[in-house]
Amino acid sequence: MNPAVHLVSETPDLLGESPVWDHRAGRLFWVDGVARRIHGLDPESGERRQWTAPSTVGSIALAGEGSLVCGLADGIWMLDLARGTFDPLFRPDPPDPAIRFNDGKTDRQGRFLCGSMGVHAEPLGTLWRVGETGRAQALVGGIRISNALCFSPDGRVLYFADSLERRIRAYSYGADGAAVGEARVFADTAEWNSGPDGATVDAEGCVWTCLIRAGLIARFTPQGVLDRLIDAPTDLPSSLAFGGSGLETLFVTSIRDSGSGRAVSTHPRGGCLHALTGLGVRGIAETPFRRVANP
Repeated sequence: MNPAVHLVSETPDLLGESPVWDHRAGRLFWVDGVARRIHGLDPESGERRQWTAPSTVGSIALAGEGSLVCGLADGIWMLDLARGTFDPLFRPDPPDPAIRFNDGKTDRQGRFLCGSMGVHAEPLGTLWRVGETGRAQALVGGIRISNALCFSPDGRVLYFADSLERRIRAYSYGADGAAVGEARVFADTAEWNSGPDGATVDAEGCVWTCLIRAGLIARFTPQGVLDRLIDAPTDLPSSLAFGGSGLETLFVTSIRDSGSGRAVSTHPRGGCLHALTGLGVRGIAETPFRRVANP
């Protein structure tokens, strides 16, 4: 059964990314990375807000009430939604203009993980884990384009990708702040001539990811077996998140023009935000960022 597709935002983003559902407030957040905008939408009332970041936005995640944690070009920042102010939490020292932060998500303990990448897709990126007062730990290096970051329901498996490898890695992951285990190949996406972009995990432990170059959305079982393959609403789907009533709606962002020349849509709704319903599965509420003692 094909899901129903609904247009959520008619205004296209240049680089739509990082949707996250705030289950506490019933609100969806997502970003336009190139335009440096963070969007907030209440689907019930239609109320929409917007915040302009000081630099390119790679990702966002929930934080304390009234705030988000953000992966901006030069590091991790906190956004106060009421005041619209950004305060730095962690920035690598010395700064490197050849590197920017990209995909990010909180783990089940509330630490924020965010991968940086080479601005021109050079292997300069690092997967960082940020905890108390900006204390950070480097987990993985040599990344070209960091993506597909998400966690198993119990938090014991970290999924992550360097998109240019065209496969999703899986790492053993603990709650104690230790380094991640050795990487194994979880899913190979080369067969669709596409790397994985954004990803999320549903309540059954299956991984959903956007196959950006194929215009498809894939669902893999916890064993890495392809379970479902559906057409995305546009030709360049970028990221996805479950939300809405019962966490049964899959929100999908997309790209109109990434600004790098690597992704330019030819679809009339390229860059728009869509929602898929009727999938028959539920998502998992994201854990808000907590400044825990160990990164």
